[in-house]
Amino acid sequence: MPIGVIESLDHEGRGITRLDGKTVFVEGALPGERVEFQSFRQKPSYEIAHLLTLLDPSPDRVSPRCPHYGVCGGCSMQHFDPLAQVAAKQRLLEANLWHLARLKPDVLYAPIHGEPWRYRHRARLSVRFVPGKGGVLIGFHEKKSSYIADMQQCEILPPGLSALLPPLHELVDGLSIRDRLPQIEMAVGARSTALVLRILAPINAGDRRRIREFVERHGVVIYLQPQGPASVSRLHPQTAPPLTYRLPEFAIEYAFSPTEFTQVNPSINELLVRRAIHLLDPQPGERIADMFCGVGNFTLPLARSGARVLGIEGNAQLVERAMDNAAAHDLADRVDFLVTDLFTTTASRLAALGNFDKMLVDPPREGAVELIKALDHQAPERLLYVSCNPATLARDAGLLVRQKGYQLRGAGVVNMFPHTSHVESIALFKRDAP
Repeated sequence: MPIGVIESLDHEGRGITRLDGKTVFVEGALPGERVEFQSFRQKPSYEIAHLLTLLDPSPDRVSPRCPHYGVCGGCSMQHFDPLAQVAAKQRLLEANLWHLARLKPDVLYAPIHGEPWRYRHRARLSVRFVPGKGGVLIGFHEKKSSYIADMQQCEILPPGLSALLPPLHELVDGLSIRDRLPQIEMAVGARSTALVLRILAPINAGDRRRIREFVERHGVVIYLQPQGPASVSRLHPQTAPPLTYRLPEFAIEYAFSPTEFTQVNPSINELLVRRAIHLLDPQPGERIADMFCGVGNFTLPLARSGARVLGIEGNAQLVERAMDNAAAHDLADRVDFLVTDLFTTTASRLAALGNFDKMLVDPPREGAVELIKALDHQAPERLLYVSCNPATLARDAGLLVRQKGYQLRGAGVVNMFPHTSHVESIALFKRDAP
């Protein structure tokens, strides 16, 4: 079998080595290790391989903490020291900026990272009734598979959520619709914990009784979702504290629905918002745009500075939630919100919004290429880009620098998802005034 030395990690956390001029991605291998591997997928320019024998292990290799690791697809890097994970993600960000856009930031920001365990306050678990495997299975999907990793515990969920997994098996197994319940969504708030049962058939009186007993025993709030996210309704109890998350530094508490997007890692989100506000440096009297604003995660802290902020989002439900959150904190006179599709925006539509002194852009994985293209000579002098995909960040950074006159002043990673290959980052762009 071939032997190679691992040079680095790719965007999926696989080790990279070379064989006869081809790139080989070795699953489970770490930088600096010498490994024996066997390819299971061969293409003209690359191969994907299993690690067979670890000949020289990395000093950063550790024992995975979770008993489901290796089968469950929720984590891919528990065998890698948490601090080394952060460093590898920073190198991946730098590599994407350089290889895809030929850019180097003037400053590399210190990575934003924190507690690597028990951080995930939101999760979407799959459910399947399989009589041949003992009944109900609940968990994340297995690695690269539609099968479900039946989880009895989870080391990245808060202790309270992890402890719910065994009783959830028992609850679902006792429901009349156990074969018509494909998903459970979990959300931990500052004052309550919600479970959303995705149901494909109505529940009966016996189901309601079992769910009520589960709620009273475990202190959670159960919602039902018979169709899309807008169909979610609370089942039991009818009165309970709302789901919220907090940004104590800015004295803000956001209400949200259990199916609305919020960051899964609230402690890292606090640090991310703090850095974003520091880098954007909002001042009283400035006009700032918050693109892809969601429930107002950055909008409201920006408004706390005295700036006038326009939050723009394509999801009308999120905009309604953001408006409610602004009103609840007496910020409605400093913020405006607009529902529009930023993936199809044009220069004329953007210009119609007026001039902005600064802009924050926080797009999904697809990036913000059409928004970047729409910026004209009146583009803001300072633009802060919060990214969840280093490849689309690099693409958009290239456009900002080469076509829009910006300089990449700084960039750094945000480890929102420890033990996964997911890389979030933040980048600051500045341009000279026209």
